[in-house]
Amino acid sequence: MKKYVTDAPVLENAAISDGIYRMVLHAEKIALASQPGQFVMVMKPDDSGAFLRRPFGIADADAGAGTVTIIYRLVGKGTRAFAKMKQGELLSVEGPIGHGFTVGAGKTLLVGGGLGIAPLLFLAKSLPEQPVFLIGGRSEKEVFWKELLAPLAEKIYVTTDDGSFGTKGFTTTLLPDVLEKEQPARVVTCGPTVMMKGIAAIVRAAGLPCEVSLEKRMACGIGVCLGCTFLATSGTRKKVCVDGPVFDAKEVFA
Repeated sequence: MKKYVTDAPVLENAAISDGIYRMVLHAEKIALASQPGQFVMVMKPDDSGAFLRRPFGIADADAGAGTVTIIYRLVGKGTRAFAKMKQGELLSVEGPIGHGFTVGAGKTLLVGGGLGIAPLLFLAKSLPEQPVFLIGGRSEKEVFWKELLAPLAEKIYVTTDDGSFGTKGFTTTLLPDVLEKEQPARVVTCGPTVMMKGIAAIVRAAGLPCEVSLEKRMACGIGVCLGCTFLATSGTRKKVCVDGPVFDAKEVFA
């Protein structure tokens, strides 16, 4: 699979919630080659203090417009620098990287939490029929995603830890009811590891296929540094950057 490195102009860069930003970049070759579930590695070309690129899941890739979209949270010096970038400034982008989601027929249930919902946007846009979403957050403030998902989803179920919106509890609380009601052909999940582990166990018990997308700190993004490895259920070590980030849940959770 081809991968490119380009200095991509920023087209849009604005906050979509407290501490959450959406950046649209003009990167034609990467947009054309991108598949749902893949990611890019980025850095500011003039950032002499940064030695490593940062990985971000692709929230959207529009081949016609030549654009790639990432959604990021302000967590440190690097992302704060990204948030200050203006239209026309350049961001060095490498990608697309990794093994993406399966884009298959049949009803798909997408389960997400936190920024793990971002790559599910691109997948939802690419599926042959609108998926059902189950998303969770600590409060109503954290499930702002529902507005972004609305044009892409057949239906959206929401849980919040404090009960301020949707069903009180976690995504795992509501999942059995959603599976019974919606009868999906498969489930895809992305978010905190503890959430995905719980989702995978419930889906396995229901006899359905499940894919998970893992997040790991990465240094190289090409499988050389071994910084993103994990021990798979088979007993072999897998590299999230090149073997994933998307895996069959059975490979990740026993």
